[in-house]
Amino acid sequence: MSDGDHRQRNFTTYGHHNNTADSSPTGLGRESKLRADCESCFGLCCVALPYAASVDFAIDKNAGQPCPNLQTDFRCGMHQNLRQHGFRGCTVYDCFGAGQQVSQGTFGGRDWRRYPDTAQAMFEVFPVMWQLHELLWYLAEVLTIPSARSIHEDVRIALEETEQLTYLDADILLKLDVAAHRAEMNKLLLRASELVRSAVLQSLKGSAARPKSFNRGADLIGAKLKGADLRAANLRGAYLIAADLRGADLRGADLIGADLRDADLRGADLTDSIFLTQAQINSAKGDGHTKLPPALEYPAHWLLPA
Repeated sequence: MSDGDHRQRNFTTYGHHNNTADSSPTGLGRESKLRADCESCFGLCCVALPYAASVDFAIDKNAGQPCPNLQTDFRCGMHQNLRQHGFRGCTVYDCFGAGQQVSQGTFGGRDWRRYPDTAQAMFEVFPVMWQLHELLWYLAEVLTIPSARSIHEDVRIALEETEQLTYLDADILLKLDVAAHRAEMNKLLLRASELVRSAVLQSLKGSAARPKSFNRGADLIGAKLKGADLRAANLRGAYLIAADLRGADLRGADLIGADLRDADLRGADLTDSIFLTQAQINSAKGDGHTKLPPALEYPAHWLLPA
């Protein structure tokens, strides 16, 4: 990737806004908009979402059923030892800040324990809000990419439209055609991806480099890609489960929706990959030599002895 396309990504101040608290009805500052703030959430991911007994979860749980580890103060009773007790999936999940938005914004701080009449609507709104916040994450990222500058104004408008949807009342959110909105926003994300990957490939012209090429949704389960040149690769929706990506160069690769569960990213370079989320990174294997985009954090389990 060319030096001109490196950027400091801080999605917490997305769009044209500054880093001060906004004046929206939610009372949530923009600095916390897209980061999960469990202290301000009513344990929604621990209640609203279902899961089945598997390598990721020790038990079955239905949607709307509180996890047995959820305490009365909405904290997890085994937060520090989730992986050791068979709840690896909990350490992977990230809500993009949807939890606190629903808890403190949509429902004005009224929790489902003290106000049980809010429970069903709150649990149904949560996945809707999650999808909107995920879109905000992607759109905000585009605004940090110099090579996508030609569509920044359109992206700002789209981001504002999406943000306004997050402030709607619960009954309106439940009627929202999220799929249609996502499809419309995806047109911009696809355009951004084309611009980014084209810029990377252009910078490689004249060199001996020949990055690998894949089609969207490629089946790369268990693929041997150690040290592979995957710069500008279209890995949208790719199945990279348990793939060996040690030392691979993924700069400028589009990873939106890629399944990275148990992919080995030790020593891989993802610094300028696009549309990569914390949940994807949390589900993979890595180490202190893995290079991540600045907006993402190193998972604790990467840095602990196996």
